[in-house]
Amino acid sequence: MANLIELYTEMPPITRGYVTACVLSTLATQFDFLSPLQLYFNWELILYRYQFWRLFTSFCYFGPFGLNFFFNMVFIYRYCQMLEEGSFRGRRADFVFMFIFGGILMTMCGIFLQIQFHGHAFTMMLVYIWSRRNPHIRMNFFAALTFNAPYLPWVLLFFSVLLGNNALVDFIGIACGHLYFFLEDVFPHQPNGMRLLKTPALLQYIFDEPPLPYVPEEERPGGMNWGAPDLM
Repeated sequence: MANLIELYTEMPPITRGYVTACVLSTLATQFDFLSPLQLYFNWELILYRYQFWRLFTSFCYFGPFGLNFFFNMVFIYRYCQMLEEGSFRGRRADFVFMFIFGGILMTMCGIFLQIQFHGHAFTMMLVYIWSRRNPHIRMNFFAALTFNAPYLPWVLLFFSVLLGNNALVDFIGIACGHLYFFLEDVFPHQPNGMRLLKTPALLQYIFDEPPLPYVPEEERPGGMNWGAPDLM
């Protein structure tokens, strides 16, 4: 128990918030405080009954406690955390914007493809983006397969099919992750390319730490030249 608490407290804030929402959603249904029927994505109930919470809860429920829930929590904890502490370090607002961008895409897919829960697809998106940003890392899957990180989403897709899951959900997550990766990491570096995904200033104001105020040299404590390189 102490190790779990330590792991939880050491998570970066966005990852910790998402993991908490997922665990609380499952606990609420496990103890009959809520029903999965109150959490699933239903566009008509959102549009005509104003049940806007379904836009969020459909990303947080992975079914009852079991193998599927356990695997998703492990992958969210691992890859969401590595993204937040790795390529999004110091860019918390950009990380939240990635969540929103992926969520909007998956919600649109859910409308047309009648997908009720988007959490697994969102997990696949996180795995895909991490794998493309870390192409040279070697992966070991159940001590049976060894491959480079970009193949991980496709190995998971194949494994999901073997378990009898809906491959369409996994593929949607991969497609959303690929679109984000292309718009953020590939297209801006192409000839005549530009960065199309710009984090709104409101998110930057809420989530990014404000820069330290500039202190004139004569007002800095100790009378030291803090901006000069250390020549000792």
